[in-house]
Amino acid sequence: MNFLTKYKKIFLIIGFLIIVSVLGYFIYNLFFKQTIKVLPTPIGTTTGPGGLPIAGEGGQQIGTTTGPGGVPTSPGITQPQVTAPVVSPTAQGGLTKITSLNSGPSLSPILSSNGKDVQYYNKTDGKFYKIDENGEAVPMTDKIFHNVDKITWSPTASKAVLEYPDGSNIVYDFNTNRQTTLPKHWESFDFSSDGNQIVSKSIGVDPDNRWLLVSDSNGSKAQALEFIGENADKVISSWSPNNQSVAMYTKGVDFNRQELFFVGLNGENFKSTVIEGRGVQTQWSSQGDRLLYSVYNNNSDLKPKLWVVNAQGDNIGAGRTDLEINTWAEKCTFTSNQELYCAVPDSLERGAGLFPEMANRTQDSLYRINLATGVKQLIAVPDGKYNISNLVVSKDQQNLFFTDKNTQEIYKVNLR
Repeated sequence: MNFLTKYKKIFLIIGFLIIVSVLGYFIYNLFFKQTIKVLPTPIGTTTGPGGLPIAGEGGQQIGTTTGPGGVPTSPGITQPQVTAPVVSPTAQGGLTKITSLNSGPSLSPILSSNGKDVQYYNKTDGKFYKIDENGEAVPMTDKIFHNVDKITWSPTASKAVLEYPDGSNIVYDFNTNRQTTLPKHWESFDFSSDGNQIVSKSIGVDPDNRWLLVSDSNGSKAQALEFIGENADKVISSWSPNNQSVAMYTKGVDFNRQELFFVGLNGENFKSTVIEGRGVQTQWSSQGDRLLYSVYNNNSDLKPKLWVVNAQGDNIGAGRTDLEINTWAEKCTFTSNQELYCAVPDSLERGAGLFPEMANRTQDSLYRINLATGVKQLIAVPDGKYNISNLVVSKDQQNLFFTDKNTQEIYKVNLR
């Protein structure tokens, strides 16, 4: 009795601990313990690292079937049909195949004199090439022109003014392989319709010695036309196809309007026309009687907008029409006096006209515009992201060529 009395408290404590342990075990099994089922490995499969099943031959697991495109499907589950977008080989208004014609950066592609091939300057090797009907790049001359910064072609594509970063200028005749140096202080060149003359701006150090001038294409027989002084940035060298005018200049009316004047060879007093905005860019129609231009203003959210206006003789200023397209005139090209093709950004932010660099990464689609009817037709959505410039269309309108502004490579679209 003395023994039981002496160790009674110890036995009670031990008994209490045993009861608590038993209760804890039952509670754990009832509420917390997880049951792990070991599944048999499917017949014909093996396991890899980590116990992951390895697919059988052909990459298909046993017990599955494949749907369109090889996507595994489970029995009794219907998979949605995935249809790839159809890319048309010709421009029919939808997604259209684009073909690359060269690799590496190019500059100033233009339609060659035969009306089929496109010729350009290769910035990598400094040579001029012509891409023939077979897609082969054929050198136009063996001569190398390093680091050309800007090129102005004659309408016949047989001559070009080459401008260099240091201000040097030369004229090269690809028919005769003759090269002529022009004065460094000449800039902003444009050729006459036959390619035998050029108009340019002579920018002297002194504003009192700055003139608009005309010369032969080799720089000889230079003749001053208009004093431009401190307004040189408002003068646009632009020889019209009908030889009526050789340049234009602008004068501000208010923020949303400017007055556009035309400069002739013989001091003619041409009518002016009002244009609806700033940042003007221009393109002459094939016959030179109409002018396509782009400007931005408050009403267009400072985005560039295309307009067309009559620009010949007594009709100057008549027929002014808003084409209701937001793009720049330099992204367009005339194929006839009434029809043009334009690259139009799919979207433009407010202020893109004021800051054109905002559109450097936009994606463009191609439109055909009929000026006689006003019809604007989407002809191609490129099958890639292209920022399109330097549009060139073959005379038979079989092909359209363009440069991607970012890669500076030349691409082709089959129009038919």
